[in-house]
Amino acid sequence: MAKEIERKFLVVNFSYREKSTSKRICQGYICAEADRVVRVRIYGEKAFLTVKNVAIGFARDEFEYEIPMSDAEALLERCCLQPTIEKVRYKLFYKGFWWEIDEFYGENEGLIIAEIELPDVTTAFEKPDFVGEEVTDDHRYYNANLIKNPYNQWKR
Repeated sequence: MAKEIERKFLVVNFSYREKSTSKRICQGYICAEADRVVRVRIYGEKAFLTVKNVAIGFARDEFEYEIPMSDAEALLERCCLQPTIEKVRYKLFYKGFWWEIDEFYGENEGLIIAEIELPDVTTAFEKPDFVGEEVTDDHRYYNANLIKNPYNQWKR
């Protein structure tokens, strides 16, 4: 079991694209409750089943297992809540940490979120120029909530 400590931010420009790598992601949720989620994800050429519990502050337990691609495809089609999440994930290393930037498509077109995973809740880090407002505590931005309340339905 791993402990996930992550912070989420809105993205204010596309400078991250210059020095990053990217992969397409399709993910769905078998369970998307406030206190737990069960996720199926196809990430590039691999597939995973992930279970997470409720976040306490920035941290939560995470259990992740690689599964056969055919199982992931069947689960996404037959068992996951709809709509599924479609996005491209960009990864880049900045000042000692990996940043993941997700550009969403489909029902969440237009949303771009940057995340950083930290070794401890008190770890200090420097934000790159593409990072804007922090939204870690705004649960609307969590993928499991984007299937229930897609970004394109938000009132702006």
